Amino acid sequence: MKKILILNGPNLNLLGTREPEQYGFTTLSDVEAFCKAHGEKIGYEVECFQSNWEGALIDKVHEYGRHWKAGDALGVVFNPGAFTHTSIALHDAIKGVEPLPVIECHISNVHAREAFRHHSWVSPAAAGVVIGFGVDGYLIAMDGLVRKFVHSAATRQS
Repeated sequence: MKKILILNGPNLNLLGTREPEQYGFTTLSDVEAFCKAHGEKIGYEVECFQSNWEGALIDKVHEYGRHWKAGDALGVVFNPGAFTHTSIALHDAIKGVEPLPVIECHISNVHAREAFRHHSWVSPAAAGVVIGFGVDGYLIAMDGLVRKFVHSAATRQS
């Protein structure tokens, strides 16, 4: 069974308690549980990983690049948190493992927030971006991976 990685960056371990008016009351363990359940439903094994350390996130992207090349992975759903706006290294890691599909995912609508959150270093390297759907965005991103890279509506025969 192919894998999908749900990758979360800094401070996402605080989901459910950090700024609930912005991010809600759902915890990271809740997100991981419903992503794993959704993965089973759509036929993929889901691995979840969170780190507050940029290097650990880079290492995980590299690892999944190897999984993709071996035919073991479909892609990555990645909420890079604040590293979105600061990390050229994450951009380079994603570009370095192309064509591994990475879907950038954000719980809040970053474009409706502070100006410094409007720029993403990850977006130019990502296969797609899901923003502002709350924690449901993770499921939308998972479905997007499958639709874009396995069952595209544009190429499906009726």
